[in-house]
Amino acid sequence: MKKFVFPIIAGTFATLTIGVLAYLGSITNSVLWLMAPFGATVVLVFGVPKSPRAQPKNVIFGHLLTAFIGVLFVEYVGVAPWSLAIATGLAVTIMLLTNTTHPPAGANPMVIMLAGQSWAFLFNPVLIGACVIVGLGLILNKLRTSYFESSD
Repeated sequence: MKKFVFPIIAGTFATLTIGVLAYLGSITNSVLWLMAPFGATVVLVFGVPKSPRAQPKNVIFGHLLTAFIGVLFVEYVGVAPWSLAIATGLAVTIMLLTNTTHPPAGANPMVIMLAGQSWAFLFNPVLIGACVIVGLGLILNKLRTSYFESSD
């Protein structure tokens, strides 16, 4: 039974999390509560929560650092095929050097550069969205730990 419960709970929390972010966007008339890499983030946070790449530090700082690089390139370098490549490579390097590797965040420079986002994007959706995902992930993991440890 547990074999089926875990994926259902993980999927439910992924749905809830993206739903919360989408709802916040709808009531503020802004799509800036969501970004595509969050879809992959919820897979890691809810589906493989023990992965080093799904830990709060990795989720929050991985997204924040790589988003910073994307905005930095938009503001000071420009968007071209070569700058998209350099920004993405730099994002990977920074995550590895800071031990904050979060694979979905590797897409942030491209997403941000192609959309021409500004510094405000670092706060919303990047920081707020990552914190919402982490917060709900911590709640789920507490519930999951209680359920799976108590019924063994």
